[in-house]
Amino acid sequence: MSGFQVQGWCPGALRPMPSGDGLVVRVRPALGRLTGAQARGLAAAAGAFGNGWIELSARGNVQLRGVSEAGHPGLIAALSALGLIDPDAEAERRRNILVTPFADAATLALAAAVQGVLAQMPALPAKFGFAVDTGPAPVLSAVAADIRLERSADGRLLVRCDGAALGAPVEDAAAAVVALARWFVAAGGVSGGRGRIARLIARGAVPPDALAGRIAPAAPAPAPVPGLRPEGALVAVAFGRMRAGTLAALGALGPVRMTPWRMLLIEGATRLPALPEVITDPADPILRVAACPGAPDCLQGLAPVRTLARRLAPGVPAGRVLHVSGCAKGCAHPGAADVTLVATGAGFDLIRDGAPGAPPMQRGLSADTLDPKDLF
Repeated sequence: MSGFQVQGWCPGALRPMPSGDGLVVRVRPALGRLTGAQARGLAAAAGAFGNGWIELSARGNVQLRGVSEAGHPGLIAALSALGLIDPDAEAERRRNILVTPFADAATLALAAAVQGVLAQMPALPAKFGFAVDTGPAPVLSAVAADIRLERSADGRLLVRCDGAALGAPVEDAAAAVVALARWFVAAGGVSGGRGRIARLIARGAVPPDALAGRIAPAAPAPAPVPGLRPEGALVAVAFGRMRAGTLAALGALGPVRMTPWRMLLIEGATRLPALPEVITDPADPILRVAACPGAPDCLQGLAPVRTLARRLAPGVPAGRVLHVSGCAKGCAHPGAADVTLVATGAGFDLIRDGAPGAPPMQRGLSADTLDPKDLF
């Protein structure tokens, strides 16, 4: 299987990442929220300074694609006017906080408190992140995060290390998060600028007594699907990719809450929007398929993948997941899927019940002859 380059960091707005179609500029909306005006302004900036395509990341952020080096300063000025730029790249990097899109006022206040103490954190790996998931039942359990704020079944506020089954009850959540981050570094969780707290826990490390887990969080909620919710309308776009005009149209309906499921929640909406790129049917088979940009948009992509993914989607059975990846890195779905197809430059490798880097069952399959009846 062909290799790939691990960057070790994620793109930002102030530190974009080169790709096959230009710079990828990732915008991190504060607390995962965009006002309607910000959503419309972001869409306009994507068209003026990029190629007009917008992606939703698995971290609840927005990516603008096709930005040129010459156009980047103008884009930053536009984003700054919208209130979407941090003071510097380091502040942007640290603000890796994922907030449940179904948050109430208390959860948003907790998230703001965590954001307010980021400057007190030690130097952390670029991908070290936090999840504020303090609704009645966690919805972010399957999303990568190192330190989690959750609630127990009886409503107590918990801080929990990723990789640990139990959390510790806390009153000052922000102070507890800082203490856990400091413990992670002091306990040797960082090596060569990288590290995740789950790996430290797996090595047998135990947080200090006051932060050691002893209470289980509430059972996770079912995976969210498009539809109306008490908070508004939850909608999806295929592979998390949409034209700028789609985001503008959604922003015209109300404030937009980001999600890590490549969906958006239109706050306060009481009707599902009827827009060409917007998916509102939870049974739509495209939702069973994950696919990255692939070649030529991604420099590491070894084949185009989204056309193939669309062709195969109608044959993916309900309740199953197909991942079509442009390389073995598997950015669109790093974990295990029922079926994973990995481009190698000499066809596709087939992996069953595994992640993109797992040993394949078959190699060199032709995209032209792949049939979902043979995959499931």
